[in-house]
Amino acid sequence: MPTINQLVRNCRKKIERKTKSPALKSCPQASGTCTRVYTLTPKKPNSALRKVARVRLKNGMEVAVYIPGIGHNLQEHSQVMIRGGRVKDLPGVRYHLIRGVLDATGDLGGTASVKDEGGKKKHIGRWVSRSKYGVKRPKK
Repeated sequence: MPTINQLVRNCRKKIERKTKSPALKSCPQASGTCTRVYTLTPKKPNSALRKVARVRLKNGMEVAVYIPGIGHNLQEHSQVMIRGGRVKDLPGVRYHLIRGVLDATGDLGGTASVKDEGGKKKHIGRWVSRSKYGVKRPKK
């Protein structure tokens, strides 16, 4: 317990919390350009090839971004939108790419083919029914 004199000399300091997504600078999303698209292997108990992109944001920062879903159309110079949210088994990947915005196509999530009344094949996927972030649903 400090004395009154100690508190007069230097007051109590507020604990400053460190942000988990500094590149967003307190914004909900940020856009940028892919500089490299590649795969990473996850940490110890897991095994996979996770799809990742290196993105130079419009604010000048360059970050690693996870590409969710099955398959993607991204390559160097693709314009993308990112959001916060780390990937637990990929060290250094603290952002997620938003599918269906700018150059990133919406993910159908491992399409299943179904024939409609006319006998035409159409693809249905996991994410067709609902869309995050107010992006339009894919046309059936």
